[in-house]
Amino acid sequence: MPQSPLLVKAAAGRQICDITPESAGWRHVGFRALRLEAGESESLETGTRELCLVVLTGTVDVQVGGTTHAGLGSRESVFEEKSPDALYVPGGETVVITARGAAEVALCTAPYDGGKSVRRIDGSSMRRSVRGQGSNTRYVCDVLMADDPTADHLLVTEVITPGGHSSSYPPHKHDRDMPPEETLLEETYYHRLNPPQGFAFQRVYTDDRSLDEACVVEDHDVVMVPRGYHPCVAPHGYDLYYLNVMAGPGRAWHFRNDPAHEWMLQTPPKP
Repeated sequence: MPQSPLLVKAAAGRQICDITPESAGWRHVGFRALRLEAGESESLETGTRELCLVVLTGTVDVQVGGTTHAGLGSRESVFEEKSPDALYVPGGETVVITARGAAEVALCTAPYDGGKSVRRIDGSSMRRSVRGQGSNTRYVCDVLMADDPTADHLLVTEVITPGGHSSSYPPHKHDRDMPPEETLLEETYYHRLNPPQGFAFQRVYTDDRSLDEACVVEDHDVVMVPRGYHPCVAPHGYDLYYLNVMAGPGRAWHFRNDPAHEWMLQTPPKP
């Protein structure tokens, strides 16, 4: 069976993945994930794009211009009950990331309009919540969502779905620019599994099934969601983490549930 064009398999070595608007065939979202060893550095220019650097594991120092933002990150695993540290960097900046020990960082980007400032986002300030119920329960940490005016286009959040549970479910989509009913947002899912030899499933499909892709995801894989509904399922025994990056012409997250499955959100009638 051929691999889905929406699935980006993880690479071994320093760069896990590198998704650009050009490689994805869309306009807004860019996503890279890097492994850094102790003392290793990565330099980049933000140029015409804004950046949200999320420290997934380990600790890094990040220099932007002449300022060093020291000691970002404190997790050993994305599955810890602890929020990540992040750093927002506007366009037109030079960024140098240096790892204090083994670290994994996510570089989330989108077009930059102007007028924003560098901002450190400590994990202690991030909103954590529980979404869903029963086998649809998942645990959410909002890294940089729409109620935070720091960014122009970026929306970033992370989710942990316990083994045997579904997530991004009932299936929902955000591919029409018709607020407040729905907003147009491209999205990437960066997946991690615990234990790491596990796997999970993600489907991306439209109402007319002109797009209908089923992806088997493994540790460090990315699924791109250009349009359509995009639910996930974590098999028994393997917890699923994903980092979501969304961006579009605006910066609001309004979605439409698949009407075929929306019934499950209704409160069951009393006996």
